Amino acid sequence: MSLLDVAGVLVATLGGAAIGVEREWSGHASGPRARFGGIRTFTLLGALGGLAGWLSMSGLLPLAVVVLAASSAIVVVGYIAASRTSVDATTEVAAIVVLAAGTLSGAGHLVPGSALITATALLLVEKTRLHTLVSSIDDQSLRASVRFAAMACVILPLLPPGPYGPYDVVKPRELWVLVLFFSGLSFVGWILKRVIGPSQGVILSGLLGGIVSSTSVALTFARESRESEGARVPLAAGVVGASTVMLLRVAIACAVLNRPLAIALLPYIAAAFAVGAVITLIAWRTNTPTDDVAALDSPLRIGSALQMAALFQVVLLVTAFVKSRWGSGALVATSAIIGLTDLDALTLSLARGSMGDDVHATTVALVTGILSNTLLKLVVAGTVGRGRFRLMTAGALGAVAVAMGLMLVLR
Repeated sequence: MSLLDVAGVLVATLGGAAIGVEREWSGHASGPRARFGGIRTFTLLGALGGLAGWLSMSGLLPLAVVVLAASSAIVVVGYIAASRTSVDATTEVAAIVVLAAGTLSGAGHLVPGSALITATALLLVEKTRLHTLVSSIDDQSLRASVRFAAMACVILPLLPPGPYGPYDVVKPRELWVLVLFFSGLSFVGWILKRVIGPSQGVILSGLLGGIVSSTSVALTFARESRESEGARVPLAAGVVGASTVMLLRVAIACAVLNRPLAIALLPYIAAAFAVGAVITLIAWRTNTPTDDVAALDSPLRIGSALQMAALFQVVLLVTAFVKSRWGSGALVATSAIIGLTDLDALTLSLARGSMGDDVHATTVALVTGILSNTLLKLVVAGTVGRGRFRLMTAGALGAVAVAMGLMLVLR
């Protein structure tokens, strides 16, 4: 045996010992309801797995199969005996994993073998937290997660790559990937808001809601200000925070889709981001932990995703048509209109369409769209909101808009 062979068998043995220690420590290897084995049994299983891996790589595959089959049979017999009092098979499945990881290590694949043992030990040690996490998952969260999995693993592989249509902008598979990207950003924000819970206050709710939709946050908080007179300042800070997070969301999306555009965008939104962040931090002290507003609906629905894809495709066609007919300069007016309805679609279309084009003109168009979206939220807060919420939101969003407007004029 070479030094690498010895190391493989040793790693397999130590991996089995690690799982055995956990089984002993957790109490599953002793008492009247003891399971399959403890530290000694698992250490020997790891060694057998490592030996089987070495045998398979040394031209003795039949002997390796016999060793693994016999070891697995012992595990199965142990489960049959224990299942008379309990159907829990965690220990027996962990034994099978030890054999598999040991075989990998013995065959020279030390990294995946060690990683498998480490992940198994973590799952066993964190049993209580995992069960608590599962019990905290409600029907809406589970459905949203399954929908996202279906969108990514079922729908995406079935879509053709393209391109089709005028200007070669109809690329179904690429378009769906972008839908998954923006939906994923919204989904992360929605999950974080549900995990953190309503006890953290409306400002934090606004910050997390800004990952989903800052416009929805503005409308929801403006309506809430009509009923919650004492929470109008935190509500206003939540809207400002959501709008600030929206700037960060656009920058991240551009960094993923079109890095030169993201770099060109930063000077235009840096001052506006700083203004929004400072105002939000100043108002943070007024945050009341018991205050909260209605939760945003899950952003992951198949119908919503299809609508997003359709909107993205329409915006891509419109921007391609405008650029081909009137040039990049006409994108400013188009972006101002599209920014009022869907900033994600505008970001996608400009980031996709500016590859190799005039980045400065595209950046100005994107900033114009962000500015129009900010002004829309200012109007919503001013018309729907009440009292100090209206004054603070209008003043803060006005300052953010002025900061972006000045950058557009100065640059």
